[in-house]
Amino acid sequence: MTRDAIRLHRVVRTFGSGDATVTALHDLTLSFAEGTFTAVMGPSGSGKSTLLQCAAGLDRPTSGAVLLGDTDLTTLSENRLTLLRRHRIGFVFQAFNLLPTLTAEQNVALPLRLAGHRPARGEVRDALARVGLADRARHRPGELSGGQQQRVAIARALITRPDVLFADEPTGALDSTTGREVLRMLRDLVDDQGQTIVMVTHDPVAAAHADRVVFLADGRFHGVLDAPSAETVAARMTRMAATPC
Repeated sequence: MTRDAIRLHRVVRTFGSGDATVTALHDLTLSFAEGTFTAVMGPSGSGKSTLLQCAAGLDRPTSGAVLLGDTDLTTLSENRLTLLRRHRIGFVFQAFNLLPTLTAEQNVALPLRLAGHRPARGEVRDALARVGLADRARHRPGELSGGQQQRVAIARALITRPDVLFADEPTGALDSTTGREVLRMLRDLVDDQGQTIVMVTHDPVAAAHADRVVFLADGRFHGVLDAPSAETVAARMTRMAATPC
C-alpha cells in the first residue's frame, strides 16, 4: 500500500488582520504519495507558492496540520523544524541560489556542512552524477549554463536524500530546450530512484511530466488531473480562467 509522503489536513493560511485579512489557503486537504511526481497549477494568486511553502515547512499555516510521514510540522519548535528541513526536505527555486564563489561540488556539499557534517568521500560526486554533472564538479556557477546551474541546485537539494523534493517553477529561468532536459531529469529521479517531487509550475508542458496535476483557485482545491498531457492541462487551465470561482 502506498504511503503518503506529505499530507495537508484542513490547512488555512491568512495574512494581515481585521479588514485587511487575506486568505491564501482555504481549508485545504491534500496528500502526496511516496514516489510520485505532482505538479501544482492555478492562476496567479491561487495559493500555489503558499501551499508549497507550508508543505515544505518554510511557512506555518494559520490552522490545520502538515504531516511529513508521521511528523506534524505544525507542532515543531523552530529549531526542530529547521533540523527536519535540513535532513528530510529538499527545495529547488527558480533562481538557482548558488554561491558564485564556490564550485559545483562545494555548493552541493553546503547543506551537509551547515548541518555540521563532513561529506563522505564520493558522496558529493555521486550527487552530481545523479544529475549528469560528474564532470563539472570543479566548475563555478559562472562557468556553467543555466540548465547546468539548475542541475547543481537539484543535486544540492538531493544531497541529504530528502523524503520530498519541492520545486518552485524550476524551469522558469531556462529556455524551453534546457527546461525539458531538467524536467526529464526530475521524471527520471521519480521513476528510477523513487523520489517524491512536488512542483509548482504555470507551464502545461512542464506539468505534463508529472503523474498528476493538482489545481488551485483562490486558495481552494479545484480538482486533479491524472496522467496529464500538455493539451489536457492547457484545456483545464482555460476552463478555469473562463469559470468564476
